[in-house]
Amino acid sequence: MRLLVTGGAGFIGSEIVKAGLARGWSIRVLDSLRTDVHGASPDQDSRIQFVHGDVTDAQTVARALAGIDVVCHQAAKVGLGVDFSDAPDYVASNDFGTAVVLAGMAAAQIPRLVIASSMVVYGEGAYSGRGGITRPAPRRVADLNAGQFDPLDDDGTPLTPELITEDSPLDPRNVYAITKLSQEYLATAWARSTGGTVAALRYHNVYGPGMPQNTPYAGVASLFRSSIERGQAPTVFEDGKQRRDFVHVRDVASANIAAIDYTADATAGTARAFNVGSGDVHTIGEVARLLSLNSRGLAPVVTGEYRLGDVRHITASSARLKEELGWVPAVSFEEGMREFATAPLRAAVS
Repeated sequence: MRLLVTGGAGFIGSEIVKAGLARGWSIRVLDSLRTDVHGASPDQDSRIQFVHGDVTDAQTVARALAGIDVVCHQAAKVGLGVDFSDAPDYVASNDFGTAVVLAGMAAAQIPRLVIASSMVVYGEGAYSGRGGITRPAPRRVADLNAGQFDPLDDDGTPLTPELITEDSPLDPRNVYAITKLSQEYLATAWARSTGGTVAALRYHNVYGPGMPQNTPYAGVASLFRSSIERGQAPTVFEDGKQRRDFVHVRDVASANIAAIDYTADATAGTARAFNVGSGDVHTIGEVARLLSLNSRGLAPVVTGEYRLGDVRHITASSARLKEELGWVPAVSFEEGMREFATAPLRAAVS
């Protein structure tokens, strides 16, 4: 099988490439090697065909798609961003870039797509309160300033966080989140128009060796590791009790392989979303503590600071992915954090 991985030189994309090569597939990578993501050009496996270029360039995309059977679209600008001035770059990279890839696939009659989405499309996670399952409104600045970080029920009591499913309402709350949902909608429109099949993988907090460092666009685990690498204490926002689902990058790669297989047999013209999480709930403070402990770094500092674009708790039910695609995560939280605490990161972004 001939697979194109866009963003295949990146953190997650490169793991998918390794997993595809292990299956004996022919792999082509399309990557722009952006300097705000790659501190230095990463080494490329000699077994892959590498196309250097951007997904927003139609000619480059057409060249990369030639002779391909299935596309795994990982290329995107990720993270919450610095401020709203990042919005044009997010929209261009994520939404316009996806539109170019999909138009190229339609022209080349490539019928199968796996696309990287994110937990951020949900906004806040699922909660239960006096009236049952609920989705709270964005947290109020006054509450955050007062150190009240948990969303509240109508009577002022904290809501209880629950696992979120793919059928939960979608409520993207920042520019990055909006672009990820737009990518899903574009892929769905492409599937309906062409008869193609789509698996949209909603990644939860991905971590592992090879994460980028010293960049505001990386995930929280990478930010903690970058601090430790610099000899500084990891800085934990709010009270550190934010609940997340941390899933190892090798498990994310295996989920992509399962999704690629799925697209071969899925009903033509359909797009289906899948949460990709470990199913094991931990707090952000716990991650910082374990990384510091296992690397013998400075203990984390809990600051009480907050970012308005952040959500409080979001944890995944990955039952659909397990039941329909037969996927099972292989790396436990403790094992993964122990490895990641001293694993090499990507070259620092200047």
